[in-house]
Amino acid sequence: MSEHPRGESLLAILEELAAVLANSRTVPMSASVLVNRAEVLALLDAARAVVPAQVAEADEIVAGARGVVERANDQAARIMADAEGRARELVEKESLVVAAKERAAAIIADAEQEARRLTDQANDYCDRQLAQLEIELGQIAKQVKAGRTIIQARLEGREGDR
Repeated sequence: MSEHPRGESLLAILEELAAVLANSRTVPMSASVLVNRAEVLALLDAARAVVPAQVAEADEIVAGARGVVERANDQAARIMADAEGRARELVEKESLVVAAKERAAAIIADAEQEARRLTDQANDYCDRQLAQLEIELGQIAKQVKAGRTIIQARLEGREGDR
């Protein structure tokens, strides 16, 4: 049995559990195998320990994505405030009010476009991170279900032996 260092992935632990089952001695004339109970229980304990760490990692990714969106919104607000301030300055300083208004409108339009671009990029980043997380959590859920199915089948096999 190998040690399970902190941070080992659930997938690696489940692969090791599958290897233990695959390499276990079979019971003649049945689909059952003999396994080292302590080894299997240790692997299950390691899997239980890893899942919260991976959920915490997912929470960190989501928090990071939220931070990106917040920074993009803050930057967009600063750009807008700066653009509006510059637009007001232009109107006050320019003798040709029409030219100042046109310039101000262009600055505001550019700022709004930049704000939309930054927001879109932040949303795309968040969506990609959440999609990856969804895929990984789906894989983990499938593997956990498969592991439980194997264990349940073993337990039902033992009940039939009694």
